[in-house]
Amino acid sequence: MKKIIFSVLVFVLMGAFVFAQGQGIHDAGTGLVDSELKESGQGTGQGLDDSVLGAELRIIAGEYNLGEGKMLRIQESSENRIRIQSGDSFAECQASCELREEKVGNQSKLIAKLSNGKDSEVKVMPDSASETALARLRLKVCSEERNCSIELKEVGQGEQIRLAYELQTERESKVFGLFKAKMQVRAQVDAESGEVIRVEKPWWAFLAFEPEEA
Repeated sequence: MKKIIFSVLVFVLMGAFVFAQGQGIHDAGTGLVDSELKESGQGTGQGLDDSVLGAELRIIAGEYNLGEGKMLRIQESSENRIRIQSGDSFAECQASCELREEKVGNQSKLIAKLSNGKDSEVKVMPDSASETALARLRLKVCSEERNCSIELKEVGQGEQIRLAYELQTERESKVFGLFKAKMQVRAQVDAESGEVIRVEKPWWAFLAFEPEEA
């Protein structure tokens, strides 16, 4: 009888010991998670203030305040392309285009990650780039009737890679001043500096007269 009572007592003590150990491990684990949450600012209601420190966010569809009265609208286009609009002008960005928003206060910056690993700020908006390119091509309007398009894309190679708006359109010309011909032309405008970096015309352009639009 004594052996039975002794065995039951040992069993109860062992059970209490195991329960206490398990409770201790659980408490320790919970304390560690709480500590990590507090350090990261999660779950405490005291997260980092993006308006003070600045934050990098993946670009999504919507409107963005760029400051100085400039507003930018981002829309999703066909085939996962992105449409960037300012004023009445817009440019499309390739599917591989990596854009993000860098938020400082209540204003936004548009940052592109280039294929060479560098970042490039998109300081020039589509309306300004279109105006610059058209002026260089001696044209007034970029319209669908002229198959005119504006694309934001990488140009150059290696360390010379940069982001540029490429305006491509067709214009009327006269070869030898006599024969009418449609000429495919394009101009590239640096998206950061706003300078025209390249103008392309067909090889026979030097034989043609390009009247300036009224």
